[in-house]
Amino acid sequence: MEFFKDLLNGSVIATTILYLSLTAFVGVLIGKIEIKKVKLGVAGVLFSGLFFAHIGAKFDPHVLHFVREFGLILFVYAIGIDVGPRFVSTFRNEGLKLNLFAVGIVLSGFVIAYMFSRFGGVDPAVITGIMSGAVTNTPGLGAAQQALVELGKPEDAAIAGMGYAVAYPFGVIGIILTLILLRYLFRIKIDKELDDYNSKLSNNQQKLESVEILITNPNMFGKAISYIKRVIDKELVISRIERNNTFFVASEDLVLQEGDKIYGVSATNLIENLRLKLGDVIIGGKREITGSLAMFHVLVTNRKLAGKTIEQIGIYRRYEANITRIFRAGIEILPTMGTTVELGDTVRVVGKRDLLPEVRNELGNSVQELAHPNTIPIFLGIFLGIILGSIPIFIPGLPAPAKLGMAGGPLLIAILLGYKGRIGKFDFYMTPGANMMVKELGIILFLSCVGLSSGGQFVQTLMDGGFSWVLYGAVITFVPIILAGIVARLMKMNYLKICGIISGAMTDPPALEFANSLAPVHAQSTAYATVYPLTMFLRILLAQTLILITF
Repeated sequence: MEFFKDLLNGSVIATTILYLSLTAFVGVLIGKIEIKKVKLGVAGVLFSGLFFAHIGAKFDPHVLHFVREFGLILFVYAIGIDVGPRFVSTFRNEGLKLNLFAVGIVLSGFVIAYMFSRFGGVDPAVITGIMSGAVTNTPGLGAAQQALVELGKPEDAAIAGMGYAVAYPFGVIGIILTLILLRYLFRIKIDKELDDYNSKLSNNQQKLESVEILITNPNMFGKAISYIKRVIDKELVISRIERNNTFFVASEDLVLQEGDKIYGVSATNLIENLRLKLGDVIIGGKREITGSLAMFHVLVTNRKLAGKTIEQIGIYRRYEANITRIFRAGIEILPTMGTTVELGDTVRVVGKRDLLPEVRNELGNSVQELAHPNTIPIFLGIFLGIILGSIPIFIPGLPAPAKLGMAGGPLLIAILLGYKGRIGKFDFYMTPGANMMVKELGIILFLSCVGLSSGGQFVQTLMDGGFSWVLYGAVITFVPIILAGIVARLMKMNYLKICGIISGAMTDPPALEFANSLAPVHAQSTAYATVYPLTMFLRILLAQTLILITF
């Protein structure tokens, strides 16, 4: 018994890790409790840490500081790798408009927080923590705390953590209440919004279809498949040819004859072009593949092929087989000669049945290989991120140079690496499961440390006037998103998209879960993912900026 007392009341590394593990365990369980379809999620770990610190948990502050910083780095790095591939594409088409709304929400919250500090007399560390909690942005808190430590104010870093903890609950609940308020304010009917979204989606979506084309254009008679591919490369992927009721693989040197039928894959918006160039097109034509031909799916796990185009890989040159579709992250891609194949893609191949083993071996098709941890690029990315985050940025008017810090540096590097996919022989692919594991581990470690380091004075701070912090946080949460929601709706934006924008701009997964429960479509998640990368970057940068311009 004495052994356990010594372990629980000591200040050794073992005691610190013990309380970290207990905090994480209890916090994750708390986060799973659901009330009216709302869960705290990973934020339950923060309140678990506050509780254990309040009842006297002992820990080594140096160990806690290291674990907190390392957890934050893991979290933001995993986020960056995850959002990097779509970061640039978020600014295309409607994405620019969605991001402008999100930026407006971020900047207006920042301005309100600044005004509370400059004209309301609220302590800069407190208001920065409140701002991060009000918008449920943990990396922003980490950036602010690091800035405070570098300014020689470690005690204020703990105060910022308390401000975050006080504001966070309404940050979660307030966002959902705002979504509900907008719905009733504009008398929105979800069924109508759903129909409107589906209607516009069907008009704009480039859906892939199997096609059957009877060659009637005399200009194509006597032409080799290699020539045909160059003519219609962006519009059709050829899988096989039918001639006199016999099917052939569409090999490069096969010559078309009058009456031949081409079977392949095209997008619905390209069908008319095919009719003009080739002949009569039947959508969803004969799909049965029999005899010596077969259709099969292969998982791309050969790292030597990742990042190469269909033309560079050249399956169609070495085998009587063609790649007809690429499946990536739930999306179907029409594989033109210039289309890049990435690690983890699933490709559909049509070709000679007896060539199946050879094609599979060349492309990989090894789940075990794909699941193997790719750790070297992770630590390389973290190394580069810390260097970048430590570079001082001199901005006129600031009392000290700004830095991207432990949060911003790794995040920016991870976004760039995720977007590039690879540099030389290093690929930065992380399986979804591995990415989620790194992300969850990082945020749980970070929030455990924040809760334990801030909880000792949390209740006393709340009793001494901390309830006013809740009010400050509520204003920072509510005002920007209700204004953005009203403006977006007046501009006739779909309500489901507005829900996604607000959830993404506030980096709030519980709000996204609530929004997704409204209708079984991807409008909410797509808008969330579109604005999330830029929002996350701005939240981290502005949290640090608020510290530097108010101290």
